[in-house]
Amino acid sequence: MLRYATPLIFAALGGMFSERSGVVNIGLEGMMLMGAFFGILAADKLDSWVLGLLIAILAGGAAALLHAVWSIHFRADQIISGFAVNVLAAGLTGYLFIDIYGQEGTPSDIPSIPNIHLAFLDGVPFLGDIFGNLNLMIWLALILVPVSWFVLFRTPLGLRIRAVGEHPRAADTVGIDVYKIRYGAVVASGMLAAAGGAFLSIGFVNSFTEGMTSGRGYIALAAVIFGNWRPYGAFAACLLFGFSSALADRLPEYSDSAAVLFQALPYVLTLIAVAGVIGRSIPPAADGKPYKKQ
Repeated sequence: MLRYATPLIFAALGGMFSERSGVVNIGLEGMMLMGAFFGILAADKLDSWVLGLLIAILAGGAAALLHAVWSIHFRADQIISGFAVNVLAAGLTGYLFIDIYGQEGTPSDIPSIPNIHLAFLDGVPFLGDIFGNLNLMIWLALILVPVSWFVLFRTPLGLRIRAVGEHPRAADTVGIDVYKIRYGAVVASGMLAAAGGAFLSIGFVNSFTEGMTSGRGYIALAAVIFGNWRPYGAFAACLLFGFSSALADRLPEYSDSAAVLFQALPYVLTLIAVAGVIGRSIPPAADGKPYKKQ
């Protein structure tokens, strides 16, 4: 569950910051895909998972900056802008993957993000099996949840982000640079989403395939809605999605038909979240609304 939930947690936290600032980021899927491809490409060519992760984050930030320019500067429709990022990322990574690696795919000896071994949990029933040898990125995702809550609700920066997402005109009148805050939040969201994508390619499966994010960016966006645009709520929703994916991964051992059914569960839950059947989540008042400085 934790392995499947980790890329969703990174992307959901990124989406939360973007939407809290007033910019809908449906481009999380493309930003994750950029992180997944450029992360494994850099790790392969530079022989370092650290540089791979760094390049992945920068690639996601670049894709997010493109979305920010369209959405904030040119005031384009944010849904169309995000979808354009997704299409661009799918085309670019697919082309480069075939051009660089061909039909053979990525090598099997690419440096991967290591696991953290907690020796003091060795031999501890249940807890030792779960937490004793988790990937570094899983621990970072778990740490980022309270950190994101603190930044958003206990710091001046978080107050500014929430202010421009609720009432940008009022924030502007008290001297807050609405454009600067929104640009920063959107770029940060892309970096976080790309970190989740990098975990997929160089931390989880240690390979890359075309479109390997498989809709996880959209699921992360649904987790933001599930969680009412709050870190802990989004985290809980990601765990729910991760649990359903992990369950589907284990079920073929007992029933192939049940496994196929459960593979669709995360996407069904996404539809439910978007439709608003479970609860009536209220987004930030200015979410999705371009702002024009007077």
